[in-house]
Amino acid sequence: MQAVVDQASSLARSNDPVLLIGPSGSGRKHVARAIHQWSTRAGVPLVELCVAGMAEPIQLRELLGDGSTQGALVRAEGGSLLIEGVDHLAPDVLTRLIESVREAAATPGRARVLATVASDEGRVAAIPGQRIQIAPLSDRTEDVLPLAAHFLAEFAAQESVEIVGFSADARRWLIEERWTGNVRELRERVRQAIRLAGQGAISAEALMLSTESDEVPSFKDAKRAFETRYVEGLLRRCSGNISRAARMAKKDRKDFYDVIRRTGVDPGHFRG
Repeated sequence: MQAVVDQASSLARSNDPVLLIGPSGSGRKHVARAIHQWSTRAGVPLVELCVAGMAEPIQLRELLGDGSTQGALVRAEGGSLLIEGVDHLAPDVLTRLIESVREAAATPGRARVLATVASDEGRVAAIPGQRIQIAPLSDRTEDVLPLAAHFLAEFAAQESVEIVGFSADARRWLIEERWTGNVRELRERVRQAIRLAGQGAISAEALMLSTESDEVPSFKDAKRAFETRYVEGLLRRCSGNISRAARMAKKDRKDFYDVIRRTGVDPGHFRG
């Protein structure tokens, strides 16, 4: 990933369009935002446009505008335009974008285009500009623990809880996990683990990671274990206040009390 950062830092000094290539969740948007922030265009807002799922007329309007609507390319003038999923553009819209990118390269003040794509093949190969290849997280396991620690500090501060780190078992399985959802999945798994663990070290179980045990709990037991950890974490944060915990869980107080009773957790243990 250091090579990606170095390349992004170097390209930030140019006005070339940049195509960020890699799987979803690998950090493509974060790199694009960094390029904008490190560039001389940082004083102008970065305009972001996700085109996946849009019908062709809407793509055309959102990107290039029409008689009543300014397109993203115009709104981003002087700054940068980040197009997410440029490979989802309809053929005619992609052709128009390529023409606009070429015009922008020869016209000072026009928007610089940054785009994310899963693969630099097929129609998107015609998009001019530089390429940055971002590997899936499974190919850069040396990044897993530093990223996990970063997310842990971020979410612990948001949740106002004291977390001392990851258990040895959790650190091992963080590296062993395949992370098919890449950095996005790791981030979400750490966020959920903090809510489950409450205080202390984050375990492999709180991260929903595999262990060496061949024994697989039944769905009922797994659900009960999850409920127990969830209730304990909420009550710990709320100092045993059931009404406050129910509000945080977005449940009726009576329903939440039924969950507490089902798990056998004693709210009194968290008061003091």
